[in-house]
Amino acid sequence: MAVIPFAATRSGIRDFLLAVSSLLSVTLLLYLHNLDLPSNVISHSAVADTPPPLSLHGILFSVASSSSSLHRRAPYLHLWHRPIARLNTTFLFLDRPPPQPIPPSLPPIIVPPGAGTLTAGHRIARIVKDAVDLNVPGVHWYVFGDDDTLFFTGNLVRILSKYDHNQWHYIGSSSESYEQNEKFSFDMAYGGGGFAVSAPLARVLARVLDSCLGRYRHFYGSDARIFACLAELGVPLTVEKGFHQVDVRGDLFGLLSAHPISLVASLHHIDAIEPIFPGRNRINALEHLSKASRVDPARIFQQSVCYDHTSSVTASISWGYAVQVYEGNKLLPEVLSLQRTFSPWKRGKNVSLSRYMFNTRDYPSDPCKRPVAYFLNTVTADTTGIWTEYTRHNTGNCVKFKALERLKAVSVYSRNIGVNTEQMEAPRRHCCDISLFSDETMTVHIRKCGVRELIAMRG
Repeated sequence: MAVIPFAATRSGIRDFLLAVSSLLSVTLLLYLHNLDLPSNVISHSAVADTPPPLSLHGILFSVASSSSSLHRRAPYLHLWHRPIARLNTTFLFLDRPPPQPIPPSLPPIIVPPGAGTLTAGHRIARIVKDAVDLNVPGVHWYVFGDDDTLFFTGNLVRILSKYDHNQWHYIGSSSESYEQNEKFSFDMAYGGGGFAVSAPLARVLARVLDSCLGRYRHFYGSDARIFACLAELGVPLTVEKGFHQVDVRGDLFGLLSAHPISLVASLHHIDAIEPIFPGRNRINALEHLSKASRVDPARIFQQSVCYDHTSSVTASISWGYAVQVYEGNKLLPEVLSLQRTFSPWKRGKNVSLSRYMFNTRDYPSDPCKRPVAYFLNTVTADTTGIWTEYTRHNTGNCVKFKALERLKAVSVYSRNIGVNTEQMEAPRRHCCDISLFSDETMTVHIRKCGVRELIAMRG
């Protein structure tokens, strides 16, 4: 047997290893080229293949209704569901076929088999399964609400764009009422305010839903049953404050004029609230709001507070809705808290003891002790920016100091807010300047705050 010298053996091994290494490198490259890389591995091809941004067509809206309420609430659906905008992923789920005639502008109506034999809570909870079973292609999110829920669809797209629709997400918000949350849950999304479920989670939930609902037939509402089933899957609620259950009654002025720094996604219980603009009916008032919403949806209800250089007035702007002008300087935390213009959801004795999930302050019964209110009149947009004009709403023959007595209108200039994901994840209130304060008009300019700028009264 021939003996190979040690040096030759070491050299041969080295050459062999180099050959194997080269072969493995080529094989690995070919393998990775055909492999879907995990989300934390970035390649040049992965950057080029970034999925397109979410659009309305990637959201399926499932609206719970009934044959008895549909015709009464159809006008609410028309406020946000516009077939002319080709929003063709909205469906109405009913307990039984509705009386004829059916308005052609309504979304397609679905009556699942056996729906009329189920309790309302069970039937509406099963809409999750019924919606998934439609097998609509290209759906990334399922959004659920009621027939008296007003959705701000453009803002919903922006909100859901923050999240990876390939992961399991359950997104919504709790009730405004402490008592309602205490009775049902602080950790669940309330169905009237609407909630969103990512497509992969919705598909899994649909498969286990019937077996799960049997354990929670004693729960009052469909949203509580869905919450319980998602809890069994180990999925908690992700809170987005723009979903509004509106578990209050009456005048929403205090709530809408001091909205949190979050995009408004929905308003529920439209039947239980007064028209949000004085001198209009409920539908016409919401249509008036939509004029501003269509121009700059992300800025709707966003509150900015500014002070004039003479320290004589404080202005609070709820963009697209109303402006309040206070005499003198007001500390910012006071202006940001909600005025109790509304009444509790629960009627009966001891309603004055009701508590809410936000800071509130008194709303004087004497109109002369309130700030002067100006409501949206017109919206004008051009290539330079957006002008909204607010006109004075007089309530009583009140004596104000001279500057406010003559002030009839407030003009507000802003640029399209252009919200992106980064801004929504790290929100900051916008600043404003009172650039003109004449006898009859105040002009306000809304802008981004400087890095070290404070929103504070002078002096």
